[in-house]
Amino acid sequence: QVQLVESGGGLVQAGGSLRLSCVASGRTLSSYTMGWFRQAPGKERDLVAGLTWNAGVTYYADSVKGRFTISRDNTKNTVYLQMNSLESEDTAVYYCAANVGKWVIPRTAMEYDYWGQGTQVTVSS
Repeated sequence: QVQLVESGGGLVQAGGSLRLSCVASGRTLSSYTMGWFRQAPGKERDLVAGLTWNAGVTYYADSVKGRFTISRDNTKNTVYLQMNSLESEDTAVYYCAANVGKWVIPRTAMEYDYWGQGTQVTVSS
Protein backbone atom coordinates (compact mmCIF):
# COMPACT_ATOMS: atom_id res chain seq x y z
CA GLN A 1 0.00 0.00 0.00
CA VAL A 2 1.21 3.47 -0.89
CA GLN A 3 0.03 6.74 0.60
CA LEU A 4 0.57 9.87 -1.47
CA VAL A 5 0.39 13.44 -0.18
CA GLU A 6 0.57 16.44 -2.49
CA SER A 7 1.58 19.95 -1.53
CA GLY A 8 2.62 23.19 -3.16
CA GLY A 9 -0.62 24.35 -4.70
CA GLY A 10 -1.99 27.83 -4.29
CA LEU A 11 -2.99 31.05 -5.98
CA VAL A 12 -0.62 32.53 -8.53
CA GLN A 13 -0.86 35.18 -11.22
CA ALA A 14 -0.70 34.26 -14.87
CA GLY A 15 2.90 33.90 -15.95
CA GLY A 16 4.00 32.79 -12.52
CA SER A 17 5.38 29.48 -11.29
CA LEU A 18 4.58 26.82 -8.74
CA ARG A 19 6.26 23.58 -7.76
CA LEU A 20 4.09 20.73 -6.62
CA SER A 21 5.48 17.92 -4.49
CA CYS A 22 4.13 14.45 -3.90
CA VAL A 23 5.58 12.52 -0.98
CA ALA A 24 4.98 8.82 -0.67
CA SER A 25 4.91 6.60 2.38
CA GLY A 26 4.32 2.94 2.87
CA ARG A 27 6.49 1.74 0.01
CA THR A 28 9.34 3.07 -2.03
CA LEU A 29 8.34 5.07 -5.07
CA SER A 30 11.10 3.46 -7.11
CA SER A 31 8.70 0.59 -7.78
CA TYR A 32 6.19 2.77 -9.61
CA THR A 33 5.52 4.85 -12.64
CA MET A 34 4.26 8.22 -11.44
CA GLY A 35 1.84 10.66 -12.98
CA TRP A 36 0.43 14.09 -12.31
CA PHE A 37 -3.21 14.57 -13.27
CA ARG A 38 -5.47 17.57 -13.09
CA GLN A 39 -9.20 18.02 -12.95
CA ALA A 40 -11.05 21.26 -13.50
CA PRO A 41 -14.71 21.66 -12.49
CA GLY A 42 -17.00 19.77 -14.84
CA LYS A 43 -14.11 18.15 -16.69
CA GLU A 44 -12.42 14.78 -16.67
CA ARG A 45 -9.25 13.99 -14.79
CA ASP A 46 -6.49 14.20 -17.38
CA LEU A 47 -2.85 13.19 -17.33
CA VAL A 48 -0.58 16.22 -17.38
CA ALA A 49 2.82 14.56 -17.02
CA GLY A 50 4.29 11.18 -16.18
CA LEU A 51 7.58 9.40 -15.81
CA THR A 52 8.77 5.88 -15.38
CA TRP A 53 10.45 4.54 -12.26
CA ASN A 54 13.94 5.63 -13.29
CA ALA A 55 12.78 8.77 -15.13
CA GLY A 56 13.99 7.17 -18.35
CA VAL A 57 10.73 7.92 -20.12
CA THR A 58 8.59 11.01 -19.67
CA TYR A 59 5.25 12.15 -21.02
CA TYR A 60 3.70 15.60 -21.23
CA ALA A 61 0.30 16.66 -22.43
CA ASP A 62 0.53 19.00 -25.40
CA SER A 63 -1.00 21.81 -23.38
CA VAL A 64 1.91 21.86 -20.91
CA LYS A 65 4.91 20.94 -23.05
CA GLY A 66 7.72 23.40 -22.59
CA ARG A 67 6.15 24.84 -19.44
CA PHE A 68 5.90 21.94 -16.98
CA THR A 69 8.63 19.57 -15.85
CA ILE A 70 8.12 16.34 -13.94
CA SER A 71 10.93 14.88 -11.90
CA ARG A 72 11.47 12.44 -9.10
CA ASP A 73 13.88 11.82 -6.29
CA ASN A 74 13.55 8.19 -5.31
CA THR A 75 15.88 8.69 -2.34
CA LYS A 76 13.33 11.13 -0.92
CA ASN A 77 10.31 9.16 -2.14
CA THR A 78 9.13 12.35 -3.81
CA VAL A 79 7.84 13.38 -7.22
CA TYR A 80 7.75 16.98 -8.35
CA LEU A 81 5.90 19.00 -10.94
CA GLN A 82 7.54 22.32 -11.78
CA MET A 83 5.00 24.57 -13.45
CA ASN A 84 6.18 27.71 -15.22
CA SER A 85 4.42 30.30 -17.36
CA LEU A 86 1.13 29.39 -15.75
CA GLU A 87 -2.08 30.23 -17.57
CA SER A 88 -5.64 30.56 -16.35
CA GLU A 89 -6.42 27.31 -18.17
CA ASP A 90 -4.08 25.52 -15.77
CA THR A 91 -6.49 26.15 -12.91
CA ALA A 92 -7.52 22.77 -11.50
CA VAL A 93 -7.04 20.33 -8.68
CA TYR A 94 -3.78 18.50 -9.27
CA TYR A 95 -3.33 14.89 -8.20
CA CYS A 96 -0.32 12.63 -8.13
CA ALA A 97 -0.83 8.98 -8.85
CA ALA A 98 1.20 5.78 -8.87
CA ASN A 99 1.02 2.86 -11.26
CA VAL A 100 2.58 -0.49 -10.41
CA GLY A 101 3.99 -0.92 -13.91
CA LYS A 102 7.50 0.49 -14.01
CA TRP A 103 8.24 0.71 -17.72
CA VAL A 104 5.24 2.42 -19.32
CA ILE A 105 3.21 5.54 -18.59
CA PRO A 106 -0.52 4.82 -18.68
CA ARG A 107 -2.58 7.69 -20.03
CA THR A 108 -5.88 7.20 -18.22
CA ALA A 109 -6.78 7.70 -14.58
CA MET A 110 -8.34 4.28 -14.23
CA GLU A 111 -4.97 2.64 -14.88
CA TYR A 112 -3.38 4.13 -11.77
CA ASP A 113 -3.42 2.27 -8.50
CA TYR A 114 -2.82 4.90 -5.83
CA TRP A 115 -3.85 8.52 -5.54
CA GLY A 116 -3.17 11.53 -3.41
CA GLN A 117 -5.90 13.79 -2.08
CA GLY A 118 -5.16 16.59 -4.53
CA THR A 119 -3.93 20.16 -4.26
CA GLN A 120 -5.70 23.19 -5.72
CA VAL A 121 -3.89 25.38 -8.24
CA THR A 122 -5.59 28.64 -9.14
CA VAL A 123 -4.12 30.94 -11.77
CA SER A 124 -5.53 34.44 -11.90
CA SER A 125 -5.47 36.35 -15.16
